[in-house]
Amino acid sequence: MKNRPFRERMGFAFEGIRTGWRREASFRTQTILAGVALLALILLRPAPIWWGLVAVTCALVLALELLNSAMEAVIDLLHPDIHPSIKVAKDMLAGAVLAISIAAVIVGFAMVIATGPRFLAEIGL
Repeated sequence: MKNRPFRERMGFAFEGIRTGWRREASFRTQTILAGVALLALILLRPAPIWWGLVAVTCALVLALELLNSAMEAVIDLLHPDIHPSIKVAKDMLAGAVLAISIAAVIVGFAMVIATGPRFLAEIGL
């Protein structure tokens, strides 16, 4: 699998995203929330730094969600039985997704607080 052409490697990556979308409800939910964040950016028209912060936090949430799903799939394949160490590993993976999701919400709130008054003034409220 090493040293494949770039186009082929990109195909693997896109297949991973498609598989995440098909198999994981959490990934679909997080993707929809990223779309809501994009809509908020379009409506609020914040400074470019906010576009970058929102894009990076959304990308991190989606990437960690995919990583969480991939690791859980490997764990379930290698050790399908319930085991305390397996539970710890899965809980920690879910915790990583939760931690970055909280950070993304904080970034979103900060953006709304920073740009909301200007937006409301522009629309006459």
